[in-house]
Amino acid sequence: MKFVCDVCGWIYDEDVGDPENGIAPGTRFEDLPDDFECPLCGVGKDQFSEI
Repeated sequence: MKFVCDVCGWIYDEDVGDPENGIAPGTRFEDLPDDFECPLCGVGKDQFSEI
């Protein structure tokens, strides 16, 4: 599944993860830490929508 930041458009792809920020490939969005922030604009998980 993929999720897009509603503010800046950055996409989190569960298959890819975010290795540059310590998120392993295959990490589900719901399993990201509660304090996860968009690496581009800094908003929280509540500002993402499933695509």
